[in-house]
Amino acid sequence: MSILNLETYQPLTETTAVQLALELNIFDADSQITCKEIGDGNLNLVFHLVEQKSSKSIIIKQALPYAKVVGESWPLTVKRAKIEADALKIFGHLAPAYVPEVYYTNDLLAVTVMEDLSHLSIARTGFINGETYPLISQHLGEYLAKTLFYTSDYGLGPAVKKEQVQKFINPELCNITEDLIFTDPYYEAETNEFEEGLRADVESLWNDEDLIFHVSVLKKSFLTEAEVLLHGDLHTGSMFANNSVTKVIDPEFAYYGPAGFDIGQVFANLLFQVIVNNDNRNIFINHVETVWNVFHKEFSRLWEVENKEKLVNTQLFLNHVVSKYFEDALGFAGCELIRRTIGLAHVADLDRIEDENVRLTAKRKSLELGTLLIKQRKEINGLTEFITAIKETIK
Repeated sequence: MSILNLETYQPLTETTAVQLALELNIFDADSQITCKEIGDGNLNLVFHLVEQKSSKSIIIKQALPYAKVVGESWPLTVKRAKIEADALKIFGHLAPAYVPEVYYTNDLLAVTVMEDLSHLSIARTGFINGETYPLISQHLGEYLAKTLFYTSDYGLGPAVKKEQVQKFINPELCNITEDLIFTDPYYEAETNEFEEGLRADVESLWNDEDLIFHVSVLKKSFLTEAEVLLHGDLHTGSMFANNSVTKVIDPEFAYYGPAGFDIGQVFANLLFQVIVNNDNRNIFINHVETVWNVFHKEFSRLWEVENKEKLVNTQLFLNHVVSKYFEDALGFAGCELIRRTIGLAHVADLDRIEDENVRLTAKRKSLELGTLLIKQRKEINGLTEFITAIKETIK
């Protein structure tokens, strides 16, 4: 029986992934194909298929009905695969240089077949191994400007945007974000994970009523402000790169939310390298600056030439919008710094530091910087003050 005729969802195996590729005529029927499951994330199977004679290759990604990090006790809908595929198609249309090409999707199987990026490296892994990817911040600034402007009321028009908001209702994965970023790190939740050497720091954070107030404000923004179509999980493990190419992957958390969330995720995941990478610290500070400067310039250009809301097409209102995005981004970056340090899903930038004292010091700086960005996001007026705050906190 053809795998495409299956009436119920079944996880693929390496054998059935090859069968699917042949059913889709991606490879010739007599091709010699190797297939390996390479997924290292929490929510999906990822198969790398290579035709031996031509070296033609593809990726098949399939959503699992549970989170691998926990197991089948944490069920998830596989309908998120459609959201991811639809988001990839939209982002690929808006910023084709920075998104892998989608070849095929199947909602029943929760499958997306896409461009193979294995000639590139996962950006986080590259950074840890000493790479700095000189163009990644320029590329991310352009990606953010295009995807956030063209999915907003100003780029789409309000009526079309409202239709898109309905298509990207993503309650299960938004719930993960709401819990793991905005809730669990701020009390003694079972999902938290941190070293005993950080307990005093963590308990101090739990008892900081001012911090919890500001996190609650940011959570309210995440819950209620449908400004743009977000990637929703835009960390350096969701990017492939080399010295000339950047590709953004895995938008399964996509939904309509506050624009500053994606920007803040990028800031925070570059800031982990600012914290831990003494040799290349200034390079990563420059990356943070470049992301914002390129975003601001390109978003402003699009605002002036593509805006569908004529009455707001003024410099004054543009400044208002961009200032809000920046303030929100600082707060969301702070939340990401904290949750990746003491929450469920850590980052290797911190956890792979072998020396315990060095590792704990880095994690304390992450908590300190995260707290500062959350609580003082309204007082940090612009990029220069942001960079100053970073340098003063990590020195």
